[in-house]
Amino acid sequence: MSKNNIVKGAILFPLFLMVFVSGLQAKDEYKISGTVVGSDEERVTETTVLLLKEDGSESQRTETSKKRFGRGGGNFEFEDVLPGEYTVQIDAGEQGSGSVPVSVVDDDVELDEITLSGGPSAGKGKESSEESETTSQADDSQAAPAETTGPDNEYVINELSFEVKKLNAEIKHLNTEMEDLKALSKMWVNPLAIYSKEIILKNGSTVFGKIVYQDEETLKVETLVGYLIIQRENVVRIIENVVTEESQEYVPEQIRDSYSPPPMPKLAEPQYTSGSLSRESAKQYSANCVLVGNISEKKDKQGNYIFTGEVKNIGGRRSDFVKVDFVFRKNWSGETKTLTTFVRGAYHTFESGITTDATLLPGASGGFELYVPHSFGSFIGYSYVIDWEEYE
Repeated sequence: MSKNNIVKGAILFPLFLMVFVSGLQAKDEYKISGTVVGSDEERVTETTVLLLKEDGSESQRTETSKKRFGRGGGNFEFEDVLPGEYTVQIDAGEQGSGSVPVSVVDDDVELDEITLSGGPSAGKGKESSEESETTSQADDSQAAPAETTGPDNEYVINELSFEVKKLNAEIKHLNTEMEDLKALSKMWVNPLAIYSKEIILKNGSTVFGKIVYQDEETLKVETLVGYLIIQRENVVRIIENVVTEESQEYVPEQIRDSYSPPPMPKLAEPQYTSGSLSRESAKQYSANCVLVGNISEKKDKQGNYIFTGEVKNIGGRRSDFVKVDFVFRKNWSGETKTLTTFVRGAYHTFESGITTDATLLPGASGGFELYVPHSFGSFIGYSYVIDWEEYE
């Protein structure tokens, strides 16, 4: 034997060995084929056929063939099937459903025609309704395990899960809108929750709002229904209300029962010591001190705050010891500090010999200045109340 033949044999032998081994491996995979026929003895075309493993999980799926030239169709085939126990399952809807157990050992499996049951059948129109119900119940009992283990069941579960998530999102949205409505209703029931000015008019009505501008003739007030222009001559009194309702603070659950943030202090209302005249009888002649414009705030180079403003007596009597009380909110826990400054008005000496320079005659104005040192510390907000006393 020549060297060339030896070399060729050495090269071809591995190739033959690979082909032989692949041929052995190919024998481990087989085919399953068959034809699907409906309950009306017509071939079922273009319907899904499932090949389920012994544990009920899906191994393969295919579709039955179409008709050609109006004939044939309904054939299916599974390739590369390993030996084992399987179930061929078909669900053609109105045409019926069925399942056939298949055992693959060492050869291809060619099934007979698989006739579906449960669909409308020709020639059975004269059967009684009791027989139809019995057949339907039998078919449902046969199809139940397939629905429990088939992929269609997973699709239904996914759809139901999506619907549940959608309903949860809608419920959360409705809860949010409900909370907003509760907040609005609370605001309408108690306007002082957001507005601190109570304006009493001559016709007996009361306006709750925020004064955004005022002069000697008119007031511009922001209210729940919008902006109102009120004539000064129609105003009996403007009351400054300090909101004492503390906001809901987050408190750890462990100390929630024993912890309660300190409330905002309630400032004393002005004392009316007008002699023999009662407040009701002297209402139209009483003093009425209001803020003119806004309170300006500035900070000097040393970090001290200076608040300035002007107060005017628009009432019909003299106001004495006119002062402005500032309530500073130090933090979100409710800690507050109060500072007071007197208005620079006219001098007045009482019968007791006491002299004050914080008197405002009817129609007179006086400025005030509050110096807040740097050592006072930081604060997150403040409110104010104008206070005075009346003497004869």
